[in-house]
Amino acid sequence: MSTDYRPLIQLENVSRVFVTDAVETRALSEVSLTVGAGEYVAIAGPSGCGKSSLLSILGLLDTPTGGEYFFEGKPMSRLGPSERSRLRNRRIGFIFQAFNLIGDLSVAENVELPLTYRGLAAGERERRVEAALECVGLAHRRKHCPAQLSGGQQQRVAVARALAGRPPLLLADEPTGNLDSANGETVMELLGELHRGGTTICIVTHDPRFARCASRTIHLLDGRVVHSDAVPVQAQ
Repeated sequence: MSTDYRPLIQLENVSRVFVTDAVETRALSEVSLTVGAGEYVAIAGPSGCGKSSLLSILGLLDTPTGGEYFFEGKPMSRLGPSERSRLRNRRIGFIFQAFNLIGDLSVAENVELPLTYRGLAAGERERRVEAALECVGLAHRRKHCPAQLSGGQQQRVAVARALAGRPPLLLADEPTGNLDSANGETVMELLGELHRGGTTICIVTHDPRFARCASRTIHLLDGRVVHSDAVPVQAQ
């Protein structure tokens, strides 16, 4: 399937090397790739191939040892810590396998928390939280704590948290890994809806069924891109 997307993400010869106790581990080796705005990309490969390291760099949670990462055409190596944090909060959404919800906060407060760092007015935050929870079907659970929800519901809260920020880029690291097949399919359907709304999605998944939801799969092996292929458009 051909695309005419303008680049949102560009990696040029990106490497990531970890050194501990004189042992060097090369997580990524000269990775070059482009993801267009509005694409839905799956990142696949065996455990230890560098998928999570790649996602951490894309999400500005980590920095390359070598090479350059361009986001929206701008080199990320020139940004200081505060600029990276601001960009991450405003332009990138995250969904993690472990949900990463705060147990002492209600569902609504978990969704609202990233918005408070932007300085949004209380009324705007409330509108965004309500709309996001309606989208994932959990508005009626807004006052509950995460421990009162099932795993599938907690992951939907995590989706709502990302959705409320309205990011152009959404990164999902094994978002169905802790879910049964039915809840996993629900979360993937929500991601599909976000993509159809214009969000760029990069998802790490071991499940070939869910990888096929993407328009393109990037295959990693030993820290290198070994293949990138388009998949048939899924019937709606």
